Amino acid sequence: QVQLVESGGGLVQPGGSLRLSCAASGRAVSVYAMGWYRQAPGKRRELVATFSTGGSTFYTDPVKGRFTISRDDAKNTVYLQMSRMKPEDTAVYYCRMWGSVNYWGQGTQVVVSS
Repeated sequence: QVQLVESGGGLVQPGGSLRLSCAASGRAVSVYAMGWYRQAPGKRRELVATFSTGGSTFYTDPVKGRFTISRDDAKNTVYLQMSRMKPEDTAVYYCRMWGSVNYWGQGTQVVVSS
């Protein structure tokens, strides 16, 4: 069975950095497009970044220039490097795999506060 497990969340100060990991099992991340979403308290889940099978990336405006999505095929893991973080980045972050069947991770909590 396909499983996506996020990790790396936690508390970080404004201006700090944090790296999230999405470890996949059952399917290769190199074969399917991957993405990161987030959901802040009281808000709907929103797209953060995507990584296509061809290696192209896309970022939504709130995180553009601050976040970087990457993929390690050997570890079958997708990462989200977050820098210059803001309190507005506080949310539960979710990993997603696209395909004939789509999968979601359980989410990892990120809190940006001084």
